[in-house]
Amino acid sequence: MLHPILSAKWAGTFDAGPIFRFAEIPARHWPRAWASKGGTLNIMPGALPRLLVFDLDGTLIDSSLDLCNSVNAALEYVGKPLLPNPLIASFIGNGAAMLVRRALGDPHDLDSLHPTECDDLFRRTFDFFLTFYRAHKLDNTRCYPGVLESLTQIRARNPHLPMAVLTNKPVIPSREICRDLGLEPFFFQNYGGNSFDTKKPDPEGLLALIAEARDLTQTPLTPEQTVLIGDSDIDALTAQRCGTRFLGCTFGLAPAALAAAQPELTVDHASEWPAALGF
Repeated sequence: MLHPILSAKWAGTFDAGPIFRFAEIPARHWPRAWASKGGTLNIMPGALPRLLVFDLDGTLIDSSLDLCNSVNAALEYVGKPLLPNPLIASFIGNGAAMLVRRALGDPHDLDSLHPTECDDLFRRTFDFFLTFYRAHKLDNTRCYPGVLESLTQIRARNPHLPMAVLTNKPVIPSREICRDLGLEPFFFQNYGGNSFDTKKPDPEGLLALIAEARDLTQTPLTPEQTVLIGDSDIDALTAQRCGTRFLGCTFGLAPAALAAAQPELTVDHASEWPAALGF
């Protein structure tokens, strides 16, 4: 659903704003989360973003417990042993199908079973997982602290800034979760892992959002003017392949994988998004 503000006329609404470079600001002026490695605050380099694209799981919402419960319910259904939640959580990020495949066996050897046996087992497990998750996707899932406040602040300061969601989660539950948790009004578009022939880290979805935002605003918009906000190495790689900037969220589901990707800029709490982005 299009944010009501975004349906207004777009001509002349964008202001590139000042140029922000990595700033060294005394830590006493900023939240404690920023006071690391010399007590400085890093701000997104370059001009103010003209498009923000957010990952969902691990970035906007903490959905780990509901996903873990759904995977274990599916494993129990097909007679497989249950897995510890931290292990299942480490499988999240590449879409629902890969999550289930990894839960069924060695994630580095998905073809270790006989193909026919593997396909049948996967299909039964995956179908049950989807059915169970649709019914239980909001049992425990909530927005991370600071998410709604930061989105509200960004929107208030930038009424016409397009924002969108790009996730590897199937698009229907993604949109339903955003609707029920109050996220939907902030975003002009929400694409899932089955919205395109490819999913992250392929840049197809991100490039599509840039094109749609360009048409929506009727202003020039490039990948360099776009920031992808996410919690995993998958998100970092998506931004790299697309040529956009990237803001990593260390509070998400894959902090170790994110650290391994060595993002240029990270935040430890969603409340830090506006400052990190220069808003």
